[in-house]
Amino acid sequence: MNKPILLSAALAVSLSCAAADDPMARDARAALEKATAFMRSISTEGGYLWKYSLDLKERAGEIKATATQIWIQPPGTPSVGMAFLRAYAATKDVRYLDAAKAAADALARGQLESGGWDYLIDFDPEKSQRFYLRSDKGRLLPEQIAKRRNMNTFDDDNTQSAMRFLLAVVDASKGATGDARDTRIREALDYSLKKMMEAQYPNGAWPQRWNGQPHDPAKCPVQQARYPEGYPREHPKQSYYAHYTLNDNTQRDCIATMLDAFHRTGKAEYLAAAKKGGEFLILAQMPEPQPAWAQQYNMQMEPAWARAFEPPAVTGNESVGAMQILMDLYIETGDEKFLKPLPAAVAWFKRSAIAPDKWARYYELKTNKQLFGDRNGKIYYRLEDISEERQKHYSWSGDYGVQKTIAFYDRLQSDGREAILKKRQSKTKKSSSAKSLEPRARAAIAALDDKGRWVTKGHAKHRDWEFDDRIETSLFIQNVRTLCNYLQTAGE
Repeated sequence: MNKPILLSAALAVSLSCAAADDPMARDARAALEKATAFMRSISTEGGYLWKYSLDLKERAGEIKATATQIWIQPPGTPSVGMAFLRAYAATKDVRYLDAAKAAADALARGQLESGGWDYLIDFDPEKSQRFYLRSDKGRLLPEQIAKRRNMNTFDDDNTQSAMRFLLAVVDASKGATGDARDTRIREALDYSLKKMMEAQYPNGAWPQRWNGQPHDPAKCPVQQARYPEGYPREHPKQSYYAHYTLNDNTQRDCIATMLDAFHRTGKAEYLAAAKKGGEFLILAQMPEPQPAWAQQYNMQMEPAWARAFEPPAVTGNESVGAMQILMDLYIETGDEKFLKPLPAAVAWFKRSAIAPDKWARYYELKTNKQLFGDRNGKIYYRLEDISEERQKHYSWSGDYGVQKTIAFYDRLQSDGREAILKKRQSKTKKSSSAKSLEPRARAAIAALDDKGRWVTKGHAKHRDWEFDDRIETSLFIQNVRTLCNYLQTAGE
């Protein structure tokens, strides 16, 4: 466990005189300091989980966790680290950069040999030996390596969020190499970028998970998506980790990470990887009558099974992410090919709503009927026919941002790329005033208790964890963002 850093009176702040004299701004800075000190006091080697009981005896990420573990998947360690960087940007107080570096260093120490991260890092000396870490390279025998986990996870924005955070830390540090921590962070970032490009298939896709082994081009030919002549109507109980994956917006997040790497480093190979990822999405668009996207594809570019309740289907959710990132690639590059899939996809969405502003997660191949799945691996056509657990704990329908995405596409068509690009690049337009942000900032300050905690009230239960009143990293991140937005707006 890390001990809290003692707060000094000398603050390295860079705010305008008006903001410095503003009592509300002083309260906001004091709340940020107090909340950050508390969060650092409960960190594990600089990293974080999702939830903590008030006595810290119970902890969890997506699943129950221990005091030696930290979580990667948002809102885990990278997300908390980004909140520290947000505080550093708003205040120029180097203690927030130090907190971010501590989180980044925890990620560097837990990086897998495959270049990315599992869902968690365990700093217990014995339990950490379950994983084949980058730091283990050259130190283990082949038979030892074979017994260890080395599965880089792209699902749930896991590895990608860690990489974007490392990119941001290195950027904020301006290439500092003053100590071993800076060196570890820089080396972890460079290695992760190199391995992420190796993980990309010849057709531009990324798998859901990757073990660091090179792809065999003969087994994954570059070809257009197609409907299978037939597919198992029950789960085949086969691994889906190697599938070309859009599930939980994996492909979108991978492309976005490569674009971020290009913007921060200027290296053309990252832009090339992002464009190649977009070219996969062009290939992956299904033909009529369903010109949208599946959650995952096999090596023959056919929609395929993933988990037992995720059948081959066209998806109303991840298809939105595909459209969004294709538009981003067009705005980035000006290449019209990234817009070509969109008219047919928009038309399909407009005729496929299952209710006003509501779309299905899964549409049966060719028939376009809504599908449901369950842990028994069977396909159903009615929500009431699946288990109560799956009814409540999976997204079977929603608005999925469809209307907003179509509206942006229409605006892109009418206003043009240059207008959108200019608006995105503008640094001068204020989205909110300090006065409009003040009520939320005051609420965040008032909610902070005398220990520096933002406490989420009430009972929560999920799978194998259960909490009453608790500390949640998601609430910390939200309130830090609110306070920083206020401080930056008040200082303008």
